[in-house]
Amino acid sequence: MVDGADISGWSDVAAGWAELWGSFAAPAQDELIARCAIGPGTRVLDVGCGSGEFLARLREAGAEPTGAEPAPAMAAAASAHAPVVQADAENLPFEKGRFDVVTAVNALQFADDTTAALREFARVLGPGGRIGVANWAEAARNDVDVLERAVARALDEEQAPDGPLRPAGGIEAAMADAGLEVVSAGMAPAPWRAADETSLVRGILLGEDDATMAELHDVVVTAAVPFRTADGGYELRNAFRWAVAITR
Repeated sequence: MVDGADISGWSDVAAGWAELWGSFAAPAQDELIARCAIGPGTRVLDVGCGSGEFLARLREAGAEPTGAEPAPAMAAAASAHAPVVQADAENLPFEKGRFDVVTAVNALQFADDTTAALREFARVLGPGGRIGVANWAEAARNDVDVLERAVARALDEEQAPDGPLRPAGGIEAAMADAGLEVVSAGMAPAPWRAADETSLVRGILLGEDDATMAELHDVVVTAAVPFRTADGGYELRNAFRWAVAITR
């Protein structure tokens, strides 16, 4: 996939991401909605909002969502669901106390300085506000890792190790380092489904050119055999870890 892509890279794949991956983290998003007590009138800032699917879910919950996203094409897509500013996690263009909740789903790992980002989240929170973060769990808990390992072997590349936010306690440790108090944490399923081989390959190789997709097509399909469903599609069972904190 496109983990590690720069801002331009994320803009290049905005449409494909929205189509193929935009809704897969919904169970983790639902945990944050519940644990952060998001409901009618809650002012929520979603940092790294991507193509905006969580903004839409927040609005359905009655919240007043705003997005922050550094990639221009992602921000443009997300603006269909709520107001969105183009900004990175460490530099949010909002006054102190503007929001009741700040969320970041599959986003905090891209911050250049995790501690600075979390402190910036806290800065824009009002009294009693909450910060909710959800990220991929460790690779061993994600079927998508099986396919990514196969691709890395085919390319004779080393697969990137798990980042510090992925293992158990990783998000909580980052929050503590930023001076936050963790009030709840857990894990949520994040299944990803592809309707057919073409969608499978496009999703796993999102961001690659057509030649690379053709070259690695059989590698991806072969690795995905254990995940094939009766209707000819594929289901990869994955997991997200999440945590919620308050300011001390």
